[in-house]
Amino acid sequence: MALLQISEPGLSAAPHQRRLAAGIDLGTTNSLVATVRSGQAETLPDHEGRHLLPSVVHYQQQGHTVGYAARDNAAQDTANTISSVKRMMGRSLADIQARYPHLPYRFKASVNGLPMIDTAAGLLNPVRVSADILKALAARASESLSGELDGVVITVPAYFDDAQRQGTKDAARLAGLHVLRLLNEPTAAAIAYGLDSGKEGVIAVYDLGGGTFDISILRLSRGVFEVLATGGDSALGGDDFDHLLADYIREQAGIADRSDNRVQRELLDAAIAAKIALSDADTVRVNVAGWQGEITREQFNDLISALVKRTLLACRRALKDAGVDPQDVLEVVMVGGSTRVPLVRERVGEFFGRTPLTAIDPDKVVAIGAAIQADILVGNKPDSEMLLLDVIPLSLGLETMGGLVEKVIPRNTTIPVARAQDFTTFKDGQTAMSIHVMQGERELVQDCRSLARFALRGIPPLPAGGAHIRVTFQVDADGLLSVTAMEKSTGVEASIQVKPSYGLTDSEIASMIKDSMSFAEQDVKARMLAEQKVEAARVLESLTGALTADAELLSAAERQCIDDAAAHLSAVAQGDDVDAIEQAIKNVDKQTQEFAARRMDQSVRRALKGHSVDEV
Repeated sequence: MALLQISEPGLSAAPHQRRLAAGIDLGTTNSLVATVRSGQAETLPDHEGRHLLPSVVHYQQQGHTVGYAARDNAAQDTANTISSVKRMMGRSLADIQARYPHLPYRFKASVNGLPMIDTAAGLLNPVRVSADILKALAARASESLSGELDGVVITVPAYFDDAQRQGTKDAARLAGLHVLRLLNEPTAAAIAYGLDSGKEGVIAVYDLGGGTFDISILRLSRGVFEVLATGGDSALGGDDFDHLLADYIREQAGIADRSDNRVQRELLDAAIAAKIALSDADTVRVNVAGWQGEITREQFNDLISALVKRTLLACRRALKDAGVDPQDVLEVVMVGGSTRVPLVRERVGEFFGRTPLTAIDPDKVVAIGAAIQADILVGNKPDSEMLLLDVIPLSLGLETMGGLVEKVIPRNTTIPVARAQDFTTFKDGQTAMSIHVMQGERELVQDCRSLARFALRGIPPLPAGGAHIRVTFQVDADGLLSVTAMEKSTGVEASIQVKPSYGLTDSEIASMIKDSMSFAEQDVKARMLAEQKVEAARVLESLTGALTADAELLSAAERQCIDDAAAHLSAVAQGDDVDAIEQAIKNVDKQTQEFAARRMDQSVRRALKGHSVDEV
């Protein structure tokens, strides 16, 4: 009789003692699924022992295939073989066509402007394609674990916006999966790295995958993972290396026709194979479309050097955001298959002044971190002391009078987070307030991104500044934002959840941050001017009300002085001289001081009329 196996104490993986959870790295080029068994996180292979699943789906009238089988059909049936769908997630059709003009798919726009791909299986959107990849990964996990999954943690690039995150969640639900959490890919890598090495200090996670690049500056201390800053580019990855090399091979082979999709795919496959070979060899021989030739690592390095430099510029910005110098970084963790490229490792090592860590398989580390987090969230490690802190990429705030942006949650604030701030009305009797939610680092509305608008109605008609409205911003663990406005005295409230149809790219986010620094002095001056103009408008509004109510308290000469001061303020407020506006406001205040005192005396007399001293 065969002996029964018994695991070590505390490491039992019996189904009745543990809930089944998995971590999924839903990648642009390849995807993986991992789980924790007998206390160890591991990626799950297919029947042939392959851990990576190409993020490719081939659609036919009678069904579809996912992974290697789908990728093999790419050259013969390009239009129905969808790859790198992650790049389309949360983007409009116009955005996709502008960024990727050479995609071989037949696109059609839906009524809301989102992309639909015309395939043999019908019109499909990126969410559906992503769902089919997730289904394949879930099936692999269920078969390996001999049961249905209780929950999954899915990783996303750190700079995915609300629409892209929501699209990922929708794809998971379409695949029949319960999402425990969306987790930033670099943070997942930090979890795996932190558990494996146990080191404390500042580390950099350099994540260069097939389609996206992320850099995260993290502080690891006593089991706490804190993201100090993030940066990156969602349109830069190993795929771009492949396309540059494919173009180079095309030029060498003298192939001018770009319309033949089959040849395009053959060139790309040859480029991918050459790139992989050049990680170990100095020279590789290429045979494609009837052409034979050699490509050297030096030639490949020349092609990709500018792209690698772009990643290092993002690293420099992230370090500045974190307030950390390169020499303060304890370790550099390499994540993503593209970090196997020798030039990448060399340049990253030179930039940080230390040899990058590559001990953990860079293809698997994100999925392993996700699996560890899933194991905790599903309840298998209730005593875990790990604390995970992600950050929001751009500041969130509201538009205030004068076209200014009042920041409520600064960028790089750890999430989940809730922040509240009180605002008030501008005009007497104001009963409604327009809430304009903004995102960005600049001081003026025109230079930031509009996320949403909604109105709070039912505010009591009080004098200007009399009503108090509390606006609460709440960002959940998945980076999704909800905003609530409530009038304190009545409790009337309105709210909105921000889910834009499509959002910013990483390069646009980086550009916004760069602009905020470049235009810092100009923005401060613009804000000072706008604030003075708002104050001038408030003073004039208040003065008009006072004159309407109590003009009889003034002599003709006094009224003329006040009118002249008000007219002068109104005139200078149309200009751009901050000092002149400030002096004009002070002059109005000086001319109206006696008037204000008389109004106060009259208000007191009215209040005391008919009352005795004892009553008072």
